[in-house]
Amino acid sequence: MTAPPTSGSLEAPVTISVLVQRFSPTPRGTRLTRRLTLHQLDTCVVPHGSPASDTAAVLVAELAANAVTHGRVPGRDFELAVRLLGRTLRIEVSDVRGERRPPTPEAPRPAPLAENGRALLLVEALADRWDVLDRVPVGKTVAAELDLTH
Repeated sequence: MTAPPTSGSLEAPVTISVLVQRFSPTPRGTRLTRRLTLHQLDTCVVPHGSPASDTAAVLVAELAANAVTHGRVPGRDFELAVRLLGRTLRIEVSDVRGERRPPTPEAPRPAPLAENGRALLLVEALADRWDVLDRVPVGKTVAAELDLTH
């Protein structure tokens, strides 16, 4: 996925891998994804405490928590990938439970006082785009994109 070239440029935007790492499917693994992402973003492109940094933190935390809650298989890690695609930050969280896919946007919303089912509502509200992709050879990847604008 690439953005169209800017006017006067014939080159596609460069993809920078900010972070690609596996984490244990535990609450500690979820906390580490958020902290490590914020640190890596701060060192390369998104200052800590900026609106984009805060939004990325919530997206990473929610996607990682979903992977731990719904995609966990004992002994199998989940993977976080954070990439800068031109002016778009792409966050991908992959797990091995491809058969446990998140509900589609058309699915019924959780009841107002429900204790579960809100994570992807946050992702939907904060991300500019999100999708669920099959992961080869097994599993799924939930990807969320955040457009970085000044």
